[in-house]
Amino acid sequence: PEALLDLSAKRVAESWAFEQVEERFSRVPEPVQKRIVFWSFPRSEREICMYSSLGYQPPEGEHDARVPFTRGLHLLQSGAVDRVLQVGFHLSGNIREPGGPGEPERLYHVSISFDRCKITSVSCGCDNRDLFYCAHVVALSLYRIRHARQVELRLPISETLSQMNRDQLQKFVQYLISAHHTEVLPTAQRLADEILLLGSEINLVHGAPDPTAGAGIEDANCWHLDEEQIQEQVKQLLSNGGYYGASQQLRSMFCKVREMLRMRDSNGARMLILMTEQFLQDPRLALWRQQGAGMTDKCRQLWDELGALWVCVVLSPHCKPEEQASWLQLLDKWDKLDVCPLEEGNYSFDGPSLQPTMALSPGPEEEEVVAASSRHTVFGRALQAGLLHWSDAHLQRILASDCYGPSLTGHMGSDKLTFDPQGRPLWLGEPFPTACARVDTLRAHGYPRQALRLAGAIINTLRLQRRHQLESYKQQKKELLQKGSTCITNMEGWVGHPLDPIGCLCRALLEACRLEEETLALYPDSGSEKRKAAYQHVLVPGSPGESYLALALEVALLGLGQQRALPEGLYAQDKVVRNEEQLLALLEEVELDERLVQVMRKQAGLLLEGGPFSGFGEVLFRESVPMHTCARYLFTALLPHDPDLAYRLALRAMRLPVLETVLPAGEPHSNPLDSVMSNHFPRWFILGHLETRQCELASAMLTAAKGDPKWLHAVLGSIQQNIHSPALLFKLAQDACKTATPASAPPDTTLLGIALELGLQVGAPRRMGEGNAACGRGLRVSETSEAGAQSSRVSKS
Repeated sequence: PEALLDLSAKRVAESWAFEQVEERFSRVPEPVQKRIVFWSFPRSEREICMYSSLGYQPPEGEHDARVPFTRGLHLLQSGAVDRVLQVGFHLSGNIREPGGPGEPERLYHVSISFDRCKITSVSCGCDNRDLFYCAHVVALSLYRIRHARQVELRLPISETLSQMNRDQLQKFVQYLISAHHTEVLPTAQRLADEILLLGSEINLVHGAPDPTAGAGIEDANCWHLDEEQIQEQVKQLLSNGGYYGASQQLRSMFCKVREMLRMRDSNGARMLILMTEQFLQDPRLALWRQQGAGMTDKCRQLWDELGALWVCVVLSPHCKPEEQASWLQLLDKWDKLDVCPLEEGNYSFDGPSLQPTMALSPGPEEEEVVAASSRHTVFGRALQAGLLHWSDAHLQRILASDCYGPSLTGHMGSDKLTFDPQGRPLWLGEPFPTACARVDTLRAHGYPRQALRLAGAIINTLRLQRRHQLESYKQQKKELLQKGSTCITNMEGWVGHPLDPIGCLCRALLEACRLEEETLALYPDSGSEKRKAAYQHVLVPGSPGESYLALALEVALLGLGQQRALPEGLYAQDKVVRNEEQLLALLEEVELDERLVQVMRKQAGLLLEGGPFSGFGEVLFRESVPMHTCARYLFTALLPHDPDLAYRLALRAMRLPVLETVLPAGEPHSNPLDSVMSNHFPRWFILGHLETRQCELASAMLTAAKGDPKWLHAVLGSIQQNIHSPALLFKLAQDACKTATPASAPPDTTLLGIALELGLQVGAPRRMGEGNAACGRGLRVSETSEAGAQSSRVSKS
């Protein structure tokens, strides 16, 4: 066990400036001073790694060259560190780095100042200009952490000088000047002149500065960060904005900000401020504004990430009020700038709050007017986050305990609004994306347990809300089915939303189930190859039989299957597609076991019964987002376990109601290449992409149904009813032909017949009119002849 002196010196070294110790006690014994100085150097390698490694995986072969932490580690292990000396709060040493072939060995002198377990300044002879500490600083720091007892330790130089008499002091100064006369002689003479002048400023100040005595009480206590270099790097990367590498590096800087927030490091907000200022000074912003052109997709994605990060910073559960006030002041100033980008899409800032009940909504007209009435910049949500707080008593209890229930509150009367019928806590009265932003903020600031507890309360609320929605739908089902359409209940989708609520919840839940080697978790850049994520079931405390992995799957399917209107604008629509693909990529990393398959089957059933609240429901809003991509994932996952449910779900998802309202069922476009229908639907910029996804879903069903006439004909009927593009019908006919005639097996006659029927559907309308495009005729002829030839070969055999 450690001595009491060391235990107390550790605590003092972490939280007290040395000046404060000297002021508090008239005399501090030398052994006590030495222990405080000893324990004041950082003790964890994690922070050294954070300030000397990238936020993303560099290409193989460039790993050592690009990651200072790895290079520093190699230097340490090869014995390159020597002459290490600690004088007070100052560490120095030499690093000998081998030269290249035919080059001499290079010697670098490194100096590090530190205070309260943080490195406050660094200096190295290599003159490295980078965001991160150089490899030589890393090598010296790691040497001090790993071999602390071997480092020669001296008290601050002022303590040593105070023990000398006049003759010794004079000898000390003269020897110092003699050893470094070319560098220090002019400075020494200037100081001597000032000291001999009675009224000089230097004589009016009590004492003298000591660079080895640590920081003062008033000095900021934070890790060394090269602000000028950060600004320069961001400016340079933005000027190279067209290159993929530039966007990747800027994203790695955002990752670094998140890493700092997770370590509760004040430099996270400081670095984000520096980056934001450079983003706003990007000359392209004014140019795009003058030309009335939209910014590039890559740039827009970076701005989105910047806005989301500011929400996390402002919503911090532990920041001081004056810190938050200064951030909000900056955000307000940036928000008013003409060049500040606006948020894309028609998302409101005060959407419907989470409620235990939600009736069918009247219609979108009023909500759209409200949403479009004010100017919303990318910083608007961060400014709104400044109005939120963490002091709500119910919220505090949710965050504090895994076992929070009605019996623990002491006031049973109001429990109907804070707990579900099973006694599990709910989180009501706040829009769902805002509640999820709280989860993301807790996770970002290093409170993973609290983030999971709040996520659980939000999921309890969503389940209760869905139960009431289903009851509400059952009461109006007959009337809605007679109408055949609905006024959508969700004008704002959760997938593609600026705050990415579904993604926030899923990542928080999956993170709790992730299996990761300890070394990889500590040093994210030290592995030479990227490992695929592996997950395990982790039980939810207080909820027997439930796991965080199952909850993540449930939430993802709830969000992906939500019936929602397509937002306005090309970028916002593209973001819906991209966000959906990101969520599905997360789910595809999870290996399905029996428990997860049961969750998927249950959720699929609820989606089919969900009425106007589900994109798979029986009635759809005309402009709701299609479910093709989500359905393809569910179809593939469910097919081996419940083929009937898989086909029912996929067939229901084949609908594309925005086309059905204009074109009669089965009627193709007038031009085979005009699948985007820009003249009919100027708002639906991504219609071509959606039709392609619809075709991919149909192709997956045709391939899976090979040898099963019942499902083949059901899929054919759905294709004829829902797919209107001749080019896509032709592609499906080709796919069916290829699947029906494998090289090493007899052909499938039913599937060949379907290929022929699809070919005829492309051709039939062409024979009824004149002036068809040549490519349309080409498609019809080649399609019909190929399918016919295949059919002929089958009949001969």
